[in-house]
Amino acid sequence: MGRSHAFAANVIAATVVAGLLVVEPALADEGGLSFWLPGTFGSFAAAPGEPGWSFATIYLHSSADAGAAKAFPRGGRVDLGVDGRADLLLFGPTYTFEQPLWGGRASFSLLGIAGRSVGSVDATLSGPGGGLINAHESQSVTGFGDIIPQFVLKWNEGVNNYMTYVTGDIPVGSYDPDRLANLGLGHAAVDSGVGYTYLDPGTGREFSIVGGLTYNFENPDTDYKNGIDGHIDWAASQFLNEHVHVGVAGYAFQQLTGDSGEGATLGDFKSRVFGIGPQVGYKFEASDTTDGYVNLKGYYEFGAKNRAEGWNVWLTLAFSPAAKRPE
Repeated sequence: MGRSHAFAANVIAATVVAGLLVVEPALADEGGLSFWLPGTFGSFAAAPGEPGWSFATIYLHSSADAGAAKAFPRGGRVDLGVDGRADLLLFGPTYTFEQPLWGGRASFSLLGIAGRSVGSVDATLSGPGGGLINAHESQSVTGFGDIIPQFVLKWNEGVNNYMTYVTGDIPVGSYDPDRLANLGLGHAAVDSGVGYTYLDPGTGREFSIVGGLTYNFENPDTDYKNGIDGHIDWAASQFLNEHVHVGVAGYAFQQLTGDSGEGATLGDFKSRVFGIGPQVGYKFEASDTTDGYVNLKGYYEFGAKNRAEGWNVWLTLAFSPAAKRPE
């Protein structure tokens, strides 16, 4: 195999594994956070994978805070000066079907979440004009989060790749409406969207963008219903050789409709945030039949409204069936 053919094959193989990394941890909706975690989608998001079983594991560290004067609703109470940190492990299998569906390649994933979350506030009030319940308080939780099923359908037309997806939240994780830190969402949610990836194996250049909408069901413990959220994840990268690619990634999150319900004591409380940062990925042959992929990316957040902002780092290890290579 010539070097140019080998380079193109390895670019394609990397997309097979990287395209599996369509996952999202479920965090508490109230407090300015959302079911959709910005940055979930990245490079090669819409590139179809090889048929068969794949598995991905992601370590996520997140740190965010808000100013002492910023208020966030929680179970009918109001928290001032929210600060949160999380160390999470996201893991789960993906099965990619060999039989085409509507001319595309379908896959189904099931994601589990485990880890530790820490939350603190400067003060907690009984309501928008209520009295002080607690001064500075900090709590943590270690356990399992919700279950996240996901269905994805992808199409390839030369250097152009397209996708559509639907995912949701099964609220079975560790959740307590009176606790500052949670690993479960506390209510169900459904998210769906579309995406595009430009990938030229000849030059090793790639660009991906995915947009979606989240519909949140009411939290039965707090009578709080988050509005509809809109989000865009994007990434661009360049392969330096047959195995390594580097680039930049970013996201934009904007709540489109206001919060509602008896627990929404601060009104519509629409939130937004933006993020951008570097990424590096490495593709390798784990065995004759399995490809591996490692990716490290980080985001710096800015422009937040009704949401804490900070930074987050993702470290991913994934394995998938080896991509077919030209002779």
